[in-house]
Amino acid sequence: MYRLPSRYGAYAISLAGLVVCLLGLALLHAWPWGLGVLAFGLLAALGTHDLFQHHHTVSRNYPILAHLRYWLESIGPEIRQYFIQSDTEERPFSREQRSLVYRRAKNTIDKQPFGSQRDMQAPGYEWMNHSLAPTRIEDHDFRIVIGADRPRPYSASVFNISAMSFGALSANAIRALNEGARDGGFYHDTGEGGLSPHHRQGGDLVWELGSGYFGCRDAEGRFDPERFAETAGLEAVKMIEIKLSQGAKPGHGGVLPGPKVTPEIAATRGVPEGLDVISPAAHSAFSTPREMIAFIQRLRELSGGKPVGIKLAIGHPWEWFAMVKAMREEGDHPDFVVVDGGQGGTGAAPLEFVNRLGMPLTEALLLVHNTLVGAGLRDKVRVGAAGKVISAFDIARTMALGADWCNAARGYMFALGCIQAQSCHTDRCPSGVATQNPQRGGRLDVPLKAERVRHFHANTLKALAEMLAAAGLNHPGELGPEHVIRRISRHEVRNLATLFDFVPPNALLSGGAAQHPVFRDYWELADPDSFAPPASVWQLRQSKLV
Repeated sequence: MYRLPSRYGAYAISLAGLVVCLLGLALLHAWPWGLGVLAFGLLAALGTHDLFQHHHTVSRNYPILAHLRYWLESIGPEIRQYFIQSDTEERPFSREQRSLVYRRAKNTIDKQPFGSQRDMQAPGYEWMNHSLAPTRIEDHDFRIVIGADRPRPYSASVFNISAMSFGALSANAIRALNEGARDGGFYHDTGEGGLSPHHRQGGDLVWELGSGYFGCRDAEGRFDPERFAETAGLEAVKMIEIKLSQGAKPGHGGVLPGPKVTPEIAATRGVPEGLDVISPAAHSAFSTPREMIAFIQRLRELSGGKPVGIKLAIGHPWEWFAMVKAMREEGDHPDFVVVDGGQGGTGAAPLEFVNRLGMPLTEALLLVHNTLVGAGLRDKVRVGAAGKVISAFDIARTMALGADWCNAARGYMFALGCIQAQSCHTDRCPSGVATQNPQRGGRLDVPLKAERVRHFHANTLKALAEMLAAAGLNHPGELGPEHVIRRISRHEVRNLATLFDFVPPNALLSGGAAQHPVFRDYWELADPDSFAPPASVWQLRQSKLV
């Protein structure tokens, strides 16, 4: 993507235009100077307007020059159509996807004229079939109860804000997200960076605990139960989420350089100001699946009975199977599991991690759903999913494959005004979303962007309701894999129920899942007392079964 020049250069252009205007007034009788006065006067007026308007953060950070971007966007379809790329090419999100979010966030017309731009004959194309007996859905506020058998269950929207930390996003971006969640009635995941004052705008929160235990750690970085109980007791905190791994960089820790550890971030995370902050790759509060279940029980007690769950990107299948076996043997379980697709995310990561590490969302979600069904736990454990969810069809497809609800991070960033400049890790985000620069982030208008976050959520769920009604359904919970069809080749289509293997209820308890290779090879090997690969895995490798 393009890189805009420094915003100070834009300010200099505005100031120079104003100065030349004043100087040119004295020479207005000269024809060339008259044109100069007019041109620079217009530039000065435009630059001044950009600095004081609130609708476009990019224009506030880059007065005058941002209009070049908007102009290129307006003529872009023709340029890309003939010379560069199509509107549907996802890198990582297509112009069609981003435009959809922008229109829904601004509450403008989101209808598409002149037919689809998709190649419906291409292998991989997917769709939903409609019904000749459509339903009528009056309310698009679809919800799912999490932790129904706990003292303090939570009724969640089926579309929420995924984990993004204060520190990764600006203070104003966090405030706008939380206000939007408050007004729209959906939850806002804090990310592992702790619960900052900017998260406390009245919106429902899911407090994410990573391996650094930010906001509930002692001086050595270990879990501090007293600090945890204090924050977990806040009314705004509705659920606790233990992050085992994330789609952006699964199995990878992190370092926040000391210069970025401002007094505010230090206070939020509970770390010394100005010193490097280490996020270990693994947790220190537990080291085995059984210990993880005990830690979940402890957090549930310390929080007063709020739902506690885990978030992970799926890697080695035997590790996930070991967790499920521990749930069975310990007689307890997380109230929810959020599956993060390994397609990368808002967090910056090495290219190899983004492209080649971690299971993609479809396969990961199927594995989690099938394992819980086969182990007889699916009715007790709710499943959320995150990974490039943007449109109503994305939500429908994900829920058809087994999710109870969806989360989105980058979609809500687009609603805040993100332009996919892909400079999140440089602290030079032109839209003021992913930066800690107070000047850049401070120009993001919180009330306006909060309204757009709310509109994006509401309009996406309205579109979902329209899709469900057209398919003859009443709630996204009625969706199944049979409702989504994929083109395999020019002459073959199959619904997802026949394309993927689905395990019958309790099949893993009775040995009935032996026909599914991943369960056949790894289920019996999984050990609830260890995340380490069992010796039998290496035996399988030697026998060329893996």
